[in-house]
Amino acid sequence: MVTDPMMDPIELFGQWYERARGAGLALPQAMTLATAGRFGKPAARVVLLSSFDHRGFVFHTNYESVKGEEIAAEPHVALVFWWEPPGYQVRIEGRAEKTTPAESDAYFRERPRGHRLSAWASDQSRVIPDRAVLEARMVEATERFGDAEVPRPPHWGGYRVVPELMEFWENRPDRLHDRLRYRRAGDRWAVERLAP
Repeated sequence: MVTDPMMDPIELFGQWYERARGAGLALPQAMTLATAGRFGKPAARVVLLSSFDHRGFVFHTNYESVKGEEIAAEPHVALVFWWEPPGYQVRIEGRAEKTTPAESDAYFRERPRGHRLSAWASDQSRVIPDRAVLEARMVEATERFGDAEVPRPPHWGGYRVVPELMEFWENRPDRLHDRLRYRRAGDRWAVERLAP
């Protein structure tokens, strides 16, 4: 059952996230990111949560990708986590802002070398004639950096979604699910229980 509705929603998210991580899911950090595309049309894709704290929820990407362009034009976004088991959904609405270069650098250094090289090799979301082009660019990036440290490309980094609304949904028998909605009110959160 949804825990104490008066608790901080970030702390509640942390409890649920740990339960999802302990449930044997392949990618508990997977979340759907929804943006407003051109002409206000919605666009959604799955990205991976890198970290979270009381400031917000961080993911990393190519800033020149379609999602990056959409966030630059309209920074209000939504995130959705679905974990089955244990039957939890968390929905987040907020504003996406770039993390600092130092934060992006620190995360980039933690990534496997192949991931760092692919950040240089891939013009994310751009049309390419075939996979051979991508593989050739990966070879070029590998040769370019050799054994040296692979720096973070200037077009790659993090976004932090600063939450304004968080909704928690827990699956319950007879479709009498538990739902709590938290809305930011200044530096505090107001909580409401919703009918399922």
